[in-house]
Amino acid sequence: MRYAPTEYYENTDEEMISQEAFEFSVREDSPERLSARSPEGYKGLAGFHKYWGKKPTEAWRLLIERLTKPEDIVLDPFLGSGLVAKECTDLNRRFIGFDINPICLELTELYLSPPTHRELKSALQSLHKNLFPKVNSLYRLSTGDVATHILWEDSTIVKVWKKSGRCRVELIVDRDELRTFEDAHKYTPHNESNFRFFENSRINSKSNMEIDQLFTPRALEVIDRILDEITKTTGNTRRALRLILSAGLGQMSCMVFAVSKRGKARGIESKSIEVGSWVIGYWRPMQHFEVNALNCFENKANKLLKALNDLGPSRKASITADASVFFQNGKDCFLVLGDSEKLLQKLPAESVNVILTDPPHGDRIPYLELSEMWNGFLGYESDLSGELVISNAKTRNKDHITYTQKLLRIFSDCNRVLKNDGVIAIMFNARSTDHWESLHQLETETSFSFVGCYPMQYSAGSVVQDNRAGGLKSDYVLLYTKGLNSNNIQAISDHFKDLPSWSRALPARVSK
Repeated sequence: MRYAPTEYYENTDEEMISQEAFEFSVREDSPERLSARSPEGYKGLAGFHKYWGKKPTEAWRLLIERLTKPEDIVLDPFLGSGLVAKECTDLNRRFIGFDINPICLELTELYLSPPTHRELKSALQSLHKNLFPKVNSLYRLSTGDVATHILWEDSTIVKVWKKSGRCRVELIVDRDELRTFEDAHKYTPHNESNFRFFENSRINSKSNMEIDQLFTPRALEVIDRILDEITKTTGNTRRALRLILSAGLGQMSCMVFAVSKRGKARGIESKSIEVGSWVIGYWRPMQHFEVNALNCFENKANKLLKALNDLGPSRKASITADASVFFQNGKDCFLVLGDSEKLLQKLPAESVNVILTDPPHGDRIPYLELSEMWNGFLGYESDLSGELVISNAKTRNKDHITYTQKLLRIFSDCNRVLKNDGVIAIMFNARSTDHWESLHQLETETSFSFVGCYPMQYSAGSVVQDNRAGGLKSDYVLLYTKGLNSNNIQAISDHFKDLPSWSRALPARVSK
């Protein structure tokens, strides 16, 4: 069966950034304008997975190009989405990355060593052929039509659609048949899964929450069948397929908002009900969509296929989890899953040229709690005790004091492993003065000297983030160097003084 990109009408591009949403405000005549232009958005490899807190790749590239030279070693103790690792290897820099979240390491390895377009396409064709008949039977109506979208009002189905070309066509279905869909048999996943939820009102999580409260039995069965097929593959292709599944889980869930009356504020109210997206947190809206789970998987698969096709043949980075192999044998990347506070202690002193990092910003996102849906289905168990975060889940004992103390211990070890006159660039912002002060202690607790900063404005393309009261729309890039060498401080500043927004002073919020 031919496997080709398909076009979907639901809003699944929640991560896309507008062309104008981010800029360094570089002068029109600046020779570095192309390095600091507005980003192209989270496209290609960077766009297919919804990992929170991503920063535009152009932001990383600007720092790499201005602060390092080929073969320099760059460290990120908070790897996150792994996009900085990809930028480093593309620019012939060596890279060290740590993260406590298993999904982060998997994403990074995908970016650094993806399967070829042909390998992934072949695996997807086989998977589709084996799954299509059975999955269709789960969504098939008595008319023979296969439902692609089911609209729920709490526990009642009110509308059903099928796909016709690029459009949704509403089906006329009698109440008895809708009841059959509502009463779908219970399904217990047989793939090993361990989900841990906490009482956290901020993300609508309950300690007694079960995964079948977030997914219909149909979706759970499709997820299981996809995982079964994935076990037939190996290597980079298996990793890619598992990440495609995780990327589609949000749209497979009962947490997909139904959007109605769009345009009402502009006087052009739409009468149609549109398909929204899974947003941050475990909210199951009263009115929500159940989307055909195989379609969700294939939508994400086609995004990755297109990205690999656009990428073309590329050198796969050499990766190791052994520090001695990295330093002695010249591997491209040293990637390790774990608590960066512990892992940094294993690095040699003065072994890193530059540190580029976007640390967890206090209580903005409880990464591991939200990633539990991904890690659980993929069979990963994360070290929740070691996470650097402020969590509203009181049983986790992750408050501001423990956050600040841990962050300073990590930066203290960053100071130890950084070469003399090396640079650390930190992407940071916070609403709380306390959070700013926790970063401000860098100079008193380490030998880092502040060089300067510039604002990094961007949009996550998220309705929730962009419209939430008090939501932050930008970060600052704060530059520090090791030591008090005034000549070095001036030299680093000279690399960025062409940015009109460049400042040698701390942002007003943290100025003494």
